Amino acid sequence: MRLDEFLYNLQFDTEKVRPPDWEVDWEDAPLPYKLYRDLPVLPLSLEVPLTLEGEPPPSEPDIRSFGHFLWYVFGLSQFSQFEQEKDIVQSFRRFAPSGGALYPNELYVYLKLENVPSGVYHYDAAHHRLILLREGNFDSYLAEALGNRCKISECFGTVFVSTMFWKNFYKYNNFSYRLQGLDAGVLMGQLLETAKRFGFSTGVFFQFLDKAINHLLGLVDLEESTYAVIPLSVNPVICGDSVGEVSVNELCRELPAIQCHHYMRSKRLKPYPLLIEMNEASMMETTKMIGSITTKDRKHSDGEMVKLVPVKPLLYDLAAISRKRFSPEMDFIFGKVSNAQLASLLKEATSSFEYQNDLDEQDHSEPRVSIYGCLYNIEGIQNGAYMYDEESHILRQLNAGDYRNKLQYGMTLDNVNLQIIPLCLHVAGDRNHYRSQLGYRGYRIQQMEAGMLVQRLLLTSSALGMGGHPLLGFDVNVCDEIYRNDEITSLIQLPIGHYQSRAWLKGSLQS
Repeated sequence: MRLDEFLYNLQFDTEKVRPPDWEVDWEDAPLPYKLYRDLPVLPLSLEVPLTLEGEPPPSEPDIRSFGHFLWYVFGLSQFSQFEQEKDIVQSFRRFAPSGGALYPNELYVYLKLENVPSGVYHYDAAHHRLILLREGNFDSYLAEALGNRCKISECFGTVFVSTMFWKNFYKYNNFSYRLQGLDAGVLMGQLLETAKRFGFSTGVFFQFLDKAINHLLGLVDLEESTYAVIPLSVNPVICGDSVGEVSVNELCRELPAIQCHHYMRSKRLKPYPLLIEMNEASMMETTKMIGSITTKDRKHSDGEMVKLVPVKPLLYDLAAISRKRFSPEMDFIFGKVSNAQLASLLKEATSSFEYQNDLDEQDHSEPRVSIYGCLYNIEGIQNGAYMYDEESHILRQLNAGDYRNKLQYGMTLDNVNLQIIPLCLHVAGDRNHYRSQLGYRGYRIQQMEAGMLVQRLLLTSSALGMGGHPLLGFDVNVCDEIYRNDEITSLIQLPIGHYQSRAWLKGSLQS
């Protein structure tokens, strides 16, 4: 299968990316976290604060506060147990959701803190600790891998978000490629929101010398690869200017290779050549390939414009809201949504989505991912399909009518009853995934940005007393037809509404 055809099918014809006879080997499932063996361990404080409000962040971070930061980003936060088809299902959950709770992503950090050996670590989520992979100062190496667009020497740390291909390929086959980018983005959305509470400035780098970063972390390209690099500082992080020309080969020669043994439980790994081929085709071999994205002005509808009520920024405790966040699935119930609630949801999610990154042009005006939605029974708003214009804080009507039945028929699984959902939102983006500007790398970047916006929507809906359930099991063509836009496509579906508590046993893993 050609890569262009693969990406098309991932988006518009998903049945073609999974073999019809694919059987999941549940008994050989990998662990949802990576475990390193026989390496130095740096324990992190288990006395994680119950709230992230009220206490001013430290002027200089220490290992204690940084450990708390990591736990709120990607630590194991909850153990749950519930009955499904007469079987008892048990799982460890984190504050960021993941498709099938498989968590294909891993976190690595390059740290320079007092009383801690400087070097590269893996965050061991299972034991809430750091595993030292490579000791030393790597400021110059990392800066060059980023095209010298960030003053790494002024950052106390850098986070690397990677993807382990097998961790959800074993269940979803090639469709996992779409999930991996979205999952990485949801994790990054949680990271950026958490960083604000700890007083950390961030910058997101989507473009870097992949093999050089993987070499630094000791990753095997055929198993795992870095998707994003996020420097952390107490001062503003800059993501631009100098690029120069540095090649992967010359940079990798500056550091010896490391081989770190890890355990993930699976014994019978099946090949995933398309994922490897996509990853290879997306890699950057030289910093000369780094660029920016010029976004087109969106075509606005001539339909009715609905002005949303002015709203103030929501004030909430991220710790409490993260614990409360819930994906209702079949637990949605009827409930009215007011104009003010809808306005707060859209305004808060899009305003908090603004972040420093290495894609934006200085004079950019249009976001790369946007919120569309089919609304039903919203106070003061006609039923119909809309696009949210965040700059003007208005809804632009694209089609009038009730689209619940059409959306329900477009779902591949009947795991959500859209008849009782007031908000069925879609995060949408460029139909061609910025191929002309970023090549095949554009697809995974777009998925990550969609995931980041989804996490903002989930956190905000939780703060408003509602729940959201991200879905990929839907017919994209049906949604694109509803919104009548041949340049934009729906990347993920997000029903949002009121819900009832589920009958399950769950317990916090927080001290």
